[in-house]
Amino acid sequence: MSAPRGSPVIDKEKKYDRQLRLWGDHGQAALECAQICLVNATATGTEILKNLILPGIGSFSIVDGNRVSGEDVGNNFFLEKSSIGKSRAQVAKELLQELNSDVKGDFVEESAEQLLENNPNFFCTFSIVIATDLAERTLLDLAALLWDAHIPLLVCRSYGLIGYMRLAVKEHTVIESHPDNAFEDLRLDQPFPGLVQYLDSMDMSKMTKQEHMHTPYLVILYKYLEEWKAKNGGKLPKNYKEKETLRQLIRTGILINEHGVPEVEENFDEAVTSVNAAVLPTRTPSEVSSIFQDSSCINLTSESASFWVMAQAVKQFVENEGKGVLPLRGSIPDMFADSKRYIQLQNVYVEQAKQDQLAVLSRVQQLLKSLGRPSDAISESEVKLFCKNAHFLRVVRCRSLADEYATDTANVSDLAMNLENPDSEIVLYVLLRAVDRFHKQYNRYPGNYDDQVDGDSVKLKGCACAMLQELNIHANIKDDYINEMCRYGAAEIHPVAAFMGGSAAQEVIKIVTKQFVPFNNTYIYNAINASSATYRL
Repeated sequence: MSAPRGSPVIDKEKKYDRQLRLWGDHGQAALECAQICLVNATATGTEILKNLILPGIGSFSIVDGNRVSGEDVGNNFFLEKSSIGKSRAQVAKELLQELNSDVKGDFVEESAEQLLENNPNFFCTFSIVIATDLAERTLLDLAALLWDAHIPLLVCRSYGLIGYMRLAVKEHTVIESHPDNAFEDLRLDQPFPGLVQYLDSMDMSKMTKQEHMHTPYLVILYKYLEEWKAKNGGKLPKNYKEKETLRQLIRTGILINEHGVPEVEENFDEAVTSVNAAVLPTRTPSEVSSIFQDSSCINLTSESASFWVMAQAVKQFVENEGKGVLPLRGSIPDMFADSKRYIQLQNVYVEQAKQDQLAVLSRVQQLLKSLGRPSDAISESEVKLFCKNAHFLRVVRCRSLADEYATDTANVSDLAMNLENPDSEIVLYVLLRAVDRFHKQYNRYPGNYDDQVDGDSVKLKGCACAMLQELNIHANIKDDYINEMCRYGAAEIHPVAAFMGGSAAQEVIKIVTKQFVPFNNTYIYNAINASSATYRL
């Protein structure tokens, strides 16, 4: 029975229609279960929450022991002049929650330092923690706590015209990575029995003109590909010349009218156009092969995540029933054809995909039993989703902030290589680290006061040089960049905060829904020339 008009289900579908199309019901359900913690309601922090509250996260908590200042009101659209002197956490929570009545909000009027000292387990109750405007020592303490608890941490910062993000997650597995321009899984190079039976049943020489002109292009491509293979030792066309020969062979099948002119057959045009994309050897992508060889896949335990159990089951399927190939995806592209034969062809792929999924499900159940877990601990729908996306599985493992910041484990080689370009975005990363070192030494940020900009430039350069010297990196940072950092005076500029807020929220949604692939692990944005770069640090 369908839900009546005006019901909460219908209203929610209408409210979240666009995003439901993007990440589906299960993605939205994951989002609505997410518990988000924001440390410090800065301009950047509130922009991140805005972009998470609107699509409907489950709940959020703001941790902030600061009071609203005039500076906050000047750069933060979610704080008002009348709020000056009030709790920044409380005011931001109340104004942000007005954006979406479905979302629950809370606040803690304490600093992150206080909570880490008095109640560190507070941070371990969230799906992800977002940190803004934290001193380096506090950030490292929070990062270490969350790393050990397997809670993702996203650090986001706007500093003048610079944006910075750092993701710290020990392991993040992605089933639905939604790759751009993925090739269809058609198996024309090694068709499965059901497909061979269906395609061989189609005799184009006995078709009427209408049937000929509305035959799915996969049928056409298969017929002429088999003819090609018969003449070329069973091999697929590999280079441009061979594929062009196949195209010419396909064109010979176009009907000729009574005037000796070729008919316009869109299905044949599709077959010719699809040669490059459809006539490919079926292989297991290198990223998926790496997952099969991962120690987490090979050495399963009773504590192994469902992802790794299913990965092992698919690996076994490839080595046995699959005869070297992954489970069939079970979908075909849209094509010019009559509905009856298109649906028949579609059903052939769907039926084979079901058989592959059942084989994998059987192996999943056997693995669960061997691990001492209930055979239904992983549902059939989970296995179906995993098989459908088996070509696109991804695993993201970031380095911890502790490893990044420690001199003996820092990624010195990549830092040095990127610093060879004096205008690389990595220069901004070094300067942000130097700014934090400056703050630790002088208990303020460089350039907080206009009359100190020149003197602070010298001190900041000293901090940057000291950091590079400790890492044994020989690089020169332009004075223009150092002076610019001092002119920023640690100010948050709202356009930069808004841009970083949208970017960070996007990454949080990827983590929470386990769809799309998050960046790994450092992102730098330069608003001066609208450039950006991602680094593994």
